[in-house]
Amino acid sequence: MPADLPLPFVLPDGDAPGRAAPHLILPYAAVDGAPAVATPRLDALLALLAEDRRDGAEYDFPIPPHERAVAQMLGLNPQAPAWAALGAAASVPHAWLTPCHLHAGADQVRLDDPAQLHWTLADAQALCAILAPWWAEDGLALEVLTPLLWRVSGAPLAGLATASLDRVLLRDASPWLPQTQPFQRLHSEAQMLLYNHPFNDAREARGLPPVNGFWLHGAGLLERTQAAPARITFVDSLRQSALRQDWAAWQAAWQQAEAGPIARLLAHVQAGGQATLVLCGEAQALHLKRARSALLQRFQGLFNKKTFNNLRNQL
Repeated sequence: MPADLPLPFVLPDGDAPGRAAPHLILPYAAVDGAPAVATPRLDALLALLAEDRRDGAEYDFPIPPHERAVAQMLGLNPQAPAWAALGAAASVPHAWLTPCHLHAGADQVRLDDPAQLHWTLADAQALCAILAPWWAEDGLALEVLTPLLWRVSGAPLAGLATASLDRVLLRDASPWLPQTQPFQRLHSEAQMLLYNHPFNDAREARGLPPVNGFWLHGAGLLERTQAAPARITFVDSLRQSALRQDWAAWQAAWQQAEAGPIARLLAHVQAGGQATLVLCGEAQALHLKRARSALLQRFQGLFNKKTFNNLRNQL
């Protein structure tokens, strides 16, 4: 079983009781090439909800719709959420760094699954010790938080546009490789430094892929806007399996979501509670809320029957 891909944000317990209405986010609910799924509880929930708004962007927009949805709920800029700045010093900009293997082909640079590195905290700390002096020369500090999620801090990050790790995983990363200094230079230096480095020699001797690059994401200064307190449940198992195109695991994730968070939200709405559901694809997100009145709810149920099968093509 591969390790989980890192999420750029940490959420409070979505099932904890509180005054805020619950929000359920289903990332990669619809994906090109994915098989059909049975969603009876989701269909029952959709019959009780009304469309609130749509969030659309191009397929190659650097921030995917599920990250935009979470950012808006937390009061961050959904177009460029500064995920790495959450919980860090507010005086300087920050970014996430994920070590990776970049495979250079004839016409693209593919970012391989970082989880396949079989990466440990000790590995991350050893690599950080190699890279940190180079980054320090440009006023950038490295801090290992988890094996696949490091925090970079420093003034040169100001204004740096980054793409989500989800946008590049197992895809051509070249359109989003750093084009500004010092990051373009640091990227090239990392490749040269790590090529035939004893660190990678030892990995390859153990049959492990070399680390030859990094991915920067979630960059910026923390600038919050007003946001209502949110109880957010994010079904990350859908994301993990969809990004790897593991459709058996994706179908299993749907079954677990149906039996867990979807069933709980359905019961909450049936009991008269307010809630928000966000269905996300790779480009679009559909935000739905409980209808404002029982009469409107009945009208929608009669004349505008929504099922997930009908909606998935809109994502």
